[in-house]
Amino acid sequence: MYLMKDIVRDGDPVLRQVSKKVTFPLSDEDKQLAHDMMEYLINSQDEKFAEKHQLRAGVGLAAPQVGVSKMMASVLVPNDDDPDDPLLKITLINPVIVRNSVQNAALSEGEGCLSVDKDVTGFVPRSDRITIKYDDFDGNSQTLRLRDYPAIVCQHEIDHLNGHLYYDKINKKKPFNIDPSTVVIS
Repeated sequence: MYLMKDIVRDGDPVLRQVSKKVTFPLSDEDKQLAHDMMEYLINSQDEKFAEKHQLRAGVGLAAPQVGVSKMMASVLVPNDDDPDDPLLKITLINPVIVRNSVQNAALSEGEGCLSVDKDVTGFVPRSDRITIKYDDFDGNSQTLRLRDYPAIVCQHEIDHLNGHLYYDKINKKKPFNIDPSTVVIS
């Protein structure tokens, strides 16, 4: 079980590396990695458990964030209307964004990251709609189409796999300026 002490922090070189592709069949180590990343997200979203173990809540966790330079990320986007039915619960292996909308979106409160302890404010422009090709646990190629918040979360995690952090995308001179056509998601 991962705890906050297991989350790699900004400044560690693994966060700036391009991750290696995962090979199939999955090793026991890779299966455990996928399990542990999703378990962290589930535990971090359980208020009592998170408070007891001092976990910061997360909706995504990429392998580099736990010190493993592999193309794997887990995503758990909760559903406010039905906590037992998340909007997205998936582990993406070797994900690649193959299509993205011209329409951009950004979170009104900006983004955060389990690996970034400092508060870096500003809009993070991302595509509002994306199509991802990824491998499932059996190595079969899958396609996933997302929009709005789930799309933003997945782009954030895929950035980790390519050595980028969210604040790289913030306009340094005018962090709260965005194109007027950008959809701002609350």
